[in-house]
Amino acid sequence: MTTSSAPRETHRTLLADFEARRPAALARAVSIVENHRAGFEQLLGALHPRLGRARRIGITGPPGAGKSTITTTLASLYRSAGLTAGIIAVDPTSPFTGGALLGDRIRMEAVALDEGIFIRSMATRGSLGGLAAGTREVADVLDGYGFDRILIETVGVGQSELDIARTADTTVVVLVPESGDSVQAMKAGLMEIADVFVVNKADRPDAERLRHEIEMTLGLRLGGSTMRNVPAHHGVDLKTLRNPAHAARKQAQNDSAGTWTPPVLATIADRGEGIEALAAALDRHFDYLSRSGMLEARRRERLRERVVEAVERRMRQRLWGDAEIAAWVDAQLPALEAGTLTPFAVADTLLARNAGRLTQ
Repeated sequence: MTTSSAPRETHRTLLADFEARRPAALARAVSIVENHRAGFEQLLGALHPRLGRARRIGITGPPGAGKSTITTTLASLYRSAGLTAGIIAVDPTSPFTGGALLGDRIRMEAVALDEGIFIRSMATRGSLGGLAAGTREVADVLDGYGFDRILIETVGVGQSELDIARTADTTVVVLVPESGDSVQAMKAGLMEIADVFVVNKADRPDAERLRHEIEMTLGLRLGGSTMRNVPAHHGVDLKTLRNPAHAARKQAQNDSAGTWTPPVLATIADRGEGIEALAAALDRHFDYLSRSGMLEARRRERLRERVVEAVERRMRQRLWGDAEIAAWVDAQLPALEAGTLTPFAVADTLLARNAGRLTQ
């Protein structure tokens, strides 16, 4: 089976309306892509040449950290600067009903009627990486439509939200003083994916302590690179040696540095405090990515992963959607149970028997 690259006739009118920037066409295109309806790949193919203009910003962190409020106030700030923003808010899917509350849309009511802002709530549908399966593809639709900024808010499940680092140009990790053992949580992966840290609800007790803990951890990570090639007892900043947190804060403020050290910002999002500083940090990080070549590298890797995803999806459809193959696998189960066959041998035989299906 082959897939034509030309858009279906039913999508030509949709693309014309899309070109005219009609909101109804955008909403319909998002629905087609999100639900993988007939022709979604052709639609994405038509939009592909337009991609790369939008900045994609991921906002992640534990539940209750204020991610929706930060996303909303950040979008409002961009609108006041004359920029447009597309928001993808991912909500968890119920393991019992399969549905999702999609409450982020409710929490973003303040900006929902702004013509320069588009909000799409998506259910994870069982995906465990903090994003819905079609998040990247929906982001492509928003990019192709011409939004200046795309804000992607993850589901808020904590330690498993690593997909966002492969989806966004810049990843913001939001924490609050009540996050619990914050350092332990950071060790689980958040520390590695963050380009910018935000301590939200900074008017609460222990907010400054949390900021210090994060900066201390960043400073310890800097450690060797900070002191590398420095002669013993000469030119050493003793304050840096005694206080890794100070070293991290100083490095984060150095815009001309050859490497990026995540700044740790304080916000009170429901009052709008600290959001301008966050937007400025996002701009600095994008400038760093552009200067260093990391932006091109990240986006190129994202394209590579999209190819892998497309191949895996087509292989699943062609193999597991075939009744004959399913019956053949069932026929191997007795030998597997008896231990005379291994799953790996069955897999090798299955691929050898059905190589033609994978190239049709």
